[in-house]
Amino acid sequence: MASIGITTMDVMKLLKGPSGTEVKVTIVRPGADEPLEFNIVRDKIPQRSLDVAYMVDAETGYIKVSRFAATTYDEFSEALSTLKSKGMKKLILDLQSNGGGFMHIAIKMADDFLSDGKKIVYTNGKNTGLNTDAASTSNGNFETGDLIVLVNEWSASASEIVAGALQDNDRALIVGRRTYGKGLVQSLFDLSDGSELRLTISRYYTPSGRSIQKPYDDEEEYSLDILSRYNKGEFFHADSIKFNDSLKYLTQNGRTVYGGGGIMPDYFIPLDTTLNSHYLNELYTSTAIYEYAFKYADKHIEELEKKGFDSFYSKFNVTDEMLNDLVKLGQQKKLKPDYAELKARKKLFQIHLKAQLARKVWGNEGLCPIMNETNEIFQQALKLFDRIPELNRSKM
Repeated sequence: MASIGITTMDVMKLLKGPSGTEVKVTIVRPGADEPLEFNIVRDKIPQRSLDVAYMVDAETGYIKVSRFAATTYDEFSEALSTLKSKGMKKLILDLQSNGGGFMHIAIKMADDFLSDGKKIVYTNGKNTGLNTDAASTSNGNFETGDLIVLVNEWSASASEIVAGALQDNDRALIVGRRTYGKGLVQSLFDLSDGSELRLTISRYYTPSGRSIQKPYDDEEEYSLDILSRYNKGEFFHADSIKFNDSLKYLTQNGRTVYGGGGIMPDYFIPLDTTLNSHYLNELYTSTAIYEYAFKYADKHIEELEKKGFDSFYSKFNVTDEMLNDLVKLGQQKKLKPDYAELKARKKLFQIHLKAQLARKVWGNEGLCPIMNETNEIFQQALKLFDRIPELNRSKM
């Protein structure tokens, strides 16, 4: 685009316009002899917050929610009903790296899993007149099925409300790593100069009384908290996390949980550094892996669609030849090949390339099941459903 004097921002301006109007677009596509012309009707682009929902096996469903937006509960409710119609009896709710959003949406989601009259979350501040208390209703759509919630260090705010409510009510196993610890209630006040003041008025608390918010007495220490956790080994060893006995709380059935910021999972899963690769990251950053997947999928689209995703998932193998072609495309983008890393982590490269191919053909419904093969928290969660009965005991 730059070669003909049009920037990315210029393209965006040309494409945007009033809803319902048309814009004519000419596409030059590799493999097509002539430019392709399309008339696109302008409209609002939907911003989905539920990444994917699918059946892992005959009884186990999986739903990944990336944020709590205005439409999240509707998306979630539809996905939940669809999975139930397919025979779902067990559910994995993935809130990893979900930074939060609307509190009332989180409350509605938690309500779907809890029977009537269970406390979900409450707020507490100096002005008691502003305190709130949310409890479940009788409208739950999945109140009895086995439930596991996945969290990590980037799960925050509304995600922590859901995880904390389900943990304190002994409704779900929380699996992963300690969550971020973001639990402040803020109000906005308009100022005369047109600016706004965001004032913290209270904190969120889980049903057992735990404050979700991590301490922030030291501003610098607060801002470096995630890095500090990593350096102290908290992402790798559960015993690196030190709990204060004065912040000990009990769940509904008497299990011990701890406050002090964030939600500590019932089952800790260490970070697997073997699932990271500097060279693979470079292939992503340079867009080489995306371009290769697009070209391959475009060339084999009819064959792939005819066989279907299930066949692709179980039978398709990324060959050495495909990996070599990917390396060559990277070289064209000035990337220096790292053959040693490619050989040592060949399986990782194959999974990522296969996932990107699936994404080009089937979207997130193709991408996520394959990428979950590299999700250590998800893989371990699949083995933990037999621990669900322990939630009904006084100790785990």
